[in-house]
Amino acid sequence: MITDWLGPAMFAGALALLSLGYPVAFSLGGVAILFGIIGIVLGVFDPIFLTAMPQRIFGIMNNFTLLAIPYFIFMGGMLEKSGIAEDLLETMGALFGRIRGGLAVAVVVVGALLAATTGVVAATVVTMGLISLPTMLRYGYNKDLASGVIAASGTLGQIIPPSIVLVVLADQLGISVGDLFLGSVIPGLMMAGAFVVHVLAIAFIRPNLAPALPVALIDIRGRALVSKIIKVMVPPLALILLVLGSIFFGVATPTEAGALGCFGAMILAAAKGQLRLKGIREVCDQTLRTTSMVIFILLGSTAFSLVFRGLRGDRLIADVLINLPGGNIGFLIVSMATIFILGFFIDFFEIAFIVVPLFAPIAQQLGIDLVWYGVIIGANMQTSFLTPPFGFALFYLRGIAPKEITTNNIYRGVVPFIILQLLVLVAIIAFPQLVSWLPSLSQ
Repeated sequence: MITDWLGPAMFAGALALLSLGYPVAFSLGGVAILFGIIGIVLGVFDPIFLTAMPQRIFGIMNNFTLLAIPYFIFMGGMLEKSGIAEDLLETMGALFGRIRGGLAVAVVVVGALLAATTGVVAATVVTMGLISLPTMLRYGYNKDLASGVIAASGTLGQIIPPSIVLVVLADQLGISVGDLFLGSVIPGLMMAGAFVVHVLAIAFIRPNLAPALPVALIDIRGRALVSKIIKVMVPPLALILLVLGSIFFGVATPTEAGALGCFGAMILAAAKGQLRLKGIREVCDQTLRTTSMVIFILLGSTAFSLVFRGLRGDRLIADVLINLPGGNIGFLIVSMATIFILGFFIDFFEIAFIVVPLFAPIAQQLGIDLVWYGVIIGANMQTSFLTPPFGFALFYLRGIAPKEITTNNIYRGVVPFIILQLLVLVAIIAFPQLVSWLPSLSQ
């Protein structure tokens, strides 16, 4: 019957509107209203479903986990305003610059630290692109390598905690934020480590692609360098450990830890003389805008999922996915391929609020560990955001790259890093202990 396909048609209609660039919240809400009316007219949608909408909205407003989102956004914005990225890149450049590939290694290290403090891909890619890309080109770095390492390092914010991505995923999967943070630590470090090994290997095999900085340019050595490393590295690392440690050891909830991180970020900004009223106002404005966007998307996705379930679309998708050849492996392949492809066209929040709630109950029904599944989703989206021709990280870098960097330079540069990310993703799938070990210790 044609009514059996109203659910899938509704899903396809929402994706079509999103791919055309219409606002996410209104696309989801509009599709929900349209197909709800069609379902009522055809007699396949019971209007009684709509009475659950107010309770769901109040449930969103009372969700204590989601309250962590504005705190982590504010913390990242405040650290960005404090100039931490510039200091980290300068210090890491002095530390690693004397070895071949040292500047690229510095970019990876700083990318990992910024991922752990800001958790925002766009901010990390743009900041490092503006600061480090001209420097790398000036000292003879290959254009492809320089572009690739910056774009790849910027995506580490998807998987390294404390990440907004992981907070939202934990909420949508119905699991502990702390467990998901713990589960993503080893995969995140594996990603960053793989990038460093690749850069050093390239610099060893083909030194002309990633030359060392001239010794005369490194004006900080010995005790002065050690002192600067301590001064620049210890405060952000202490903040990261404070936020994550308070969650891991059960001292604070993710929301409370986020508030603690905001306070710590303001102290760091004040210590650097960057805590100004104008900066606070700008960070608050950025936080309000991003949080409002997330809430509106969540409201639209709530209406969408309510009508979608009322049309029994979730049952049809569940029947198809559960009966795939290969059981759990077949489900993993299809769900990950779907998320990977959607990552080309729509942002993480749309995927988290539309697609993940469809896959999560099926994964749970198949006996899949949802913490492991959440880490795989995060790593998968990190890869899709880097993959040509539609990866978001590539567009961010293209927008601020110097004129001598072409789009082809960026595309060619990210290919080795995509392969590395896929290898780490395969390792996570093949060895679930990489994810489950740390959460098991905390039990």
